Amino acid sequence: MDEIVESGWREFVTQEFGTLTATDERDIAEMVVDEPNRHLWRVVDAAYDRLTCTECGNRLSRGPAGCTGCDLANGFRYVAIEIDRPGVPPGNEHALRVNISVVRRPSGISWREVLGRRLFLPYLLDGYLPTTRQAQAARALLNVGGTAEDLAEYLNLAWGGDRTQLAD
Repeated sequence: MDEIVESGWREFVTQEFGTLTATDERDIAEMVVDEPNRHLWRVVDAAYDRLTCTECGNRLSRGPAGCTGCDLANGFRYVAIEIDRPGVPPGNEHALRVNISVVRRPSGISWREVLGRRLFLPYLLDGYLPTTRQAQAARALLNVGGTAEDLAEYLNLAWGGDRTQLAD
């Protein structure tokens, strides 16, 4: 999961700046987070990983819920640019981004929500985008006490082994 973010960072840095030192990367990360709306979300997330929150000492945006600096950075991450990958349905990149941000910063999120988003990640990476009905059914399964195995079974049965489309 972190590799998704890191590969976006490496591509950006190489394309825009070439080879850099760690100090150069930190300077660029500061520039990126000053204008997150001008950069792809993977670049913004990776930039946050290179900076430290002055309040909690964690990587910026990944500290505990209630940390003012991390809460603010976590909110600003959503102004970054999203571009769907070729061959995926519109909205897949947004779903991927949200699921990754929840899994990377689970503080203040229910364990069921984190579990559901973590289990959906492989499907999103394969280019699948659940319908609202499918996402609600998966969440309902977890809310009534379903386990990770129950959700995995639902996803596999709903897909019928064909990752091109889930059945409603």
